[in-house]
Amino acid sequence: MENPTTTDRDDDADRIVQQRSRLKSRHASALAKLMIEREDLRGTHAFADFIDDSLRWSA
Repeated sequence: MENPTTTDRDDDADRIVQQRSRLKSRHASALAKLMIEREDLRGTHAFADFIDDSLRWSA
């Protein structure tokens, strides 16, 4: 069994960081769209409200 080289591990780590960044952006975008479509959801989850407010203030 071969040991992965440092470069392989660095490449894997970079790939994971990029993937997480894309997912985070996609999640925030979907949440913002949902909160626009469903205003009745405001106040049901504090973190969702926080993200929605953050996106509004940063626009």
